Amino acid sequence: MPSQAIMEAGVSRGFRAAFGRDPDVAASAPGRVILLGEHTDYNDGFVLPIALPQQTTVSIGLARGNDFTLRSDGFAKPLAFRRDRLPDEPFGRYVFGCIAEVATVGYDVPSLDIHVRSDLPMGVGLASSAALEVATLRALRALLALPLDDIAIAKLAQRAEIDYAGVRSGIMDQMASSLADTEHALLLDARSFATKLCSLPAGAAVLVLDSGTPRSLVASGGIQRRSECEDACRRLGVQSLRDVRRVEHVEPLPEPWRRRAHHVVAENARVLRAVGSDAETLGELMNASHASLRDDYEVSIPELDRLVSLLQEHPAVFGAKLTGAGFGGACVAVCAADRIGDVAIEVLGDYRRLGGRGRLLAPQVLPA
Repeated sequence: MPSQAIMEAGVSRGFRAAFGRDPDVAASAPGRVILLGEHTDYNDGFVLPIALPQQTTVSIGLARGNDFTLRSDGFAKPLAFRRDRLPDEPFGRYVFGCIAEVATVGYDVPSLDIHVRSDLPMGVGLASSAALEVATLRALRALLALPLDDIAIAKLAQRAEIDYAGVRSGIMDQMASSLADTEHALLLDARSFATKLCSLPAGAAVLVLDSGTPRSLVASGGIQRRSECEDACRRLGVQSLRDVRRVEHVEPLPEPWRRRAHHVVAENARVLRAVGSDAETLGELMNASHASLRDDYEVSIPELDRLVSLLQEHPAVFGAKLTGAGFGGACVAVCAADRIGDVAIEVLGDYRRLGGRGRLLAPQVLPA
């Protein structure tokens, strides 16, 4: 990984190239990968994400006039917008939403020049939008000395995504980006917002591989699964699937509601069992999670199943599963830390021989 000084120099250069001066402040936020707890956060459940080394950095400076100007290393054209009109471009809506949410809680945001720099891949299920939101809010907090803690930042980021970007997001991505680190998994109770940092098992490390298949049907599939969970709650007479304690209680439901509820209830139990477990147990729980996501929640695809199977078959891998909403994107594995480089090279080689187009996402730098 690059040193902090190199990263900061790169941020200043990017802002300077865009606006001809140094930024007033800059702030970063990481992406995340989910070890366990897929599709449980919007069911008030438990989640176990961990932050990635890849970050999104937002640098800002006070601007003249009434416009906000947004530039990014990934987009050649600047985007100008005002506080009274939602930008047409989806990328700008995330930033606009953060500014608007800060205003709704009583803080005036002056016109700004904004530059975004990221090494976090987009569209593979690693919460790149949450990282953008949290980094933007952290930069605003630093510039305006806002009395917002990290949980408040996550809640504002979630509202920005829902109300302005139009994505019906649970709280997990924003909480992970705001509170997690790369050394610990973050146990999150999505109902109470209680959190606990949990060490990874001794000798274990996290590997993230992109399946090379872009996510598809994520929006429509996610809406359908969420609706099915809500319908299952009505049939069971509970406020949330979090309130169902045992998987046996969902068995009377007709299909597909039984399978959807079964995944959520069982996944909550897997998250809680994983806390403090050894690597073998964590791996078994991750393998069971993928099977549930494939068979009960039906959000996997053949490419993800193929890559996960190759990971699970490797002798240095404790367990593996898809990560994120599914329908494409990335897989996560917990491996023996001293073999993680071998796992990445060998599994990706096998996957490519089978016609896949995978790539390494994390760690950014493999052990020698």
